[in-house]
Amino acid sequence: MSGVLFRSWAEPAGAAWPDVARVADHVGVEHLVVTRHALVRQVLTDPLTYRPDNALDAVTPVPVAALRILAGHRFRLPPTLANNGGASHPAIRAVVADALHPAKVAGQRPWLNDLVGRRVAAIRAALDAGATADLYADLAADLPLLVLARLVELPDAPVGAVKEFARAALELFWAPLDADRQLALAAEVGRFHRVLREFAATGGGLAGALRAAGHPPDVVVGALFFLLVAGQETTSQFLTLLLHRLAGEPAVRAGLRAGTVSVADVVEEGLRLEPPIVTWRRVAAVDTTLGGTAVPAGTSVVLWLARAGRDPATVDAPDEFRPGQKGSRRHLAFGAGAHRCVGDQLARMEAAVVVDQVTPLLDGVTVVRPPWCPDNLTFRMPDAFVVRRS
Repeated sequence: MSGVLFRSWAEPAGAAWPDVARVADHVGVEHLVVTRHALVRQVLTDPLTYRPDNALDAVTPVPVAALRILAGHRFRLPPTLANNGGASHPAIRAVVADALHPAKVAGQRPWLNDLVGRRVAAIRAALDAGATADLYADLAADLPLLVLARLVELPDAPVGAVKEFARAALELFWAPLDADRQLALAAEVGRFHRVLREFAATGGGLAGALRAAGHPPDVVVGALFFLLVAGQETTSQFLTLLLHRLAGEPAVRAGLRAGTVSVADVVEEGLRLEPPIVTWRRVAAVDTTLGGTAVPAGTSVVLWLARAGRDPATVDAPDEFRPGQKGSRRHLAFGAGAHRCVGDQLARMEAAVVVDQVTPLLDGVTVVRPPWCPDNLTFRMPDAFVVRRS
C-alpha cells in the first residue's frame, strides 16, 4: 500500500480505500492518509488541530553528507508560507497576495495571449511539416515562470537554471531517493539558494516589498523559494497534464469548438481530475480523531487532494471528464483555509489562455510520447508530451 504515497494520482475513484488509512512509507514512517473530500477539507481548514509545520519536510531523510552541502550554501527554509502556522504568516501572505492580485494577473493576459499565439503558430508549422512537437518543452515548461517574472521581480538567472532548480527542489524534498541522488540535488538546490539569498538582500519587486514590511532576509528568501518551486513549476505541470487529457477527449474539444463547453469549465474539471499537486501534509498538534480514527499528536497526515477531487459524494461522475458537471468546482487542487494557494487566479488565467489557443492543435494529432511522471509524494512533474499529425 505504500505505493499510494508516490503514485496516488493513478488510482481510479472506484478503487477501494477507507476514508482514513494508516500507511507506512518507503523508510517505514507511518502516515495517516485521508481520502474523503469532507475530511481533507476539515483538516485544511483547522490550523489549530492540524498544523502545516511538516509541509516542506523531506520525505526521504536527508543524510549528513547532503546536509553539509546545504549548510555550505547557508541553505535555510524557516516557516514562511506553506509551512508557517505562526503569527507571521498572514502578513507575509498579504504581501505575496498583493503581488499576485487578480487585477495584476488580468493585466498580463494580453501579453500571454500574444506569446502563446506565437508558440502555437510555430508548433502548428512544425506539425504541418511532418515533425513532432513537445507541448511541454515547446509550450508549457517556461510559460508560468515568464508570467511570474512580469508580476514578481526575480533574480536575473537563465530560465533553464531556474527550472532545473525548481525540479531539483521538488525531488529533494518530496521523492524517494538514494544517497547519491540526494547529494547531487543538495548541491543544485544549495547553489541556487545562494542566488536567491543575494537577490533577497537587494532585489526589487516582491523582495523589496517584503524587506520594506520589515521581514528578515530568511523570510524573503523563503518566499522567493516557494514561489519559484510551487508558484510556477506546478502550473507548467498542470498545463501539460491538462493538454494530454484533452488530447483524449474529442467530445470536449468539439464542445469547445461549438461553444457548448466553456474554457473556464474545462480548466476547473482539469484541476479536479489532473491536479499537479496530488497530496499535501499536515501534522496533528493535539490528540484528536478524524473520521472515527484516533489521531495522536505528532501524526503525519497526508491529505490525498487528487482523490478528494474524485469523491463520489461531491461529484456526479468522478472519473469522467465532464466540464461543468455538478461538483466539478469543489476540487481542492488549490487547498483550502488559511494556506489556500495564493496564486490560484494566476494559474487559472494561464490555463484558460492555453486551453483556448492550443486545443485546436489537438484535433488530428497522435500522441507519440505521453507525459511520464516520476515517483513523488506530492508533485507529478511530467517530463514531456510529444505529438505529431495523424
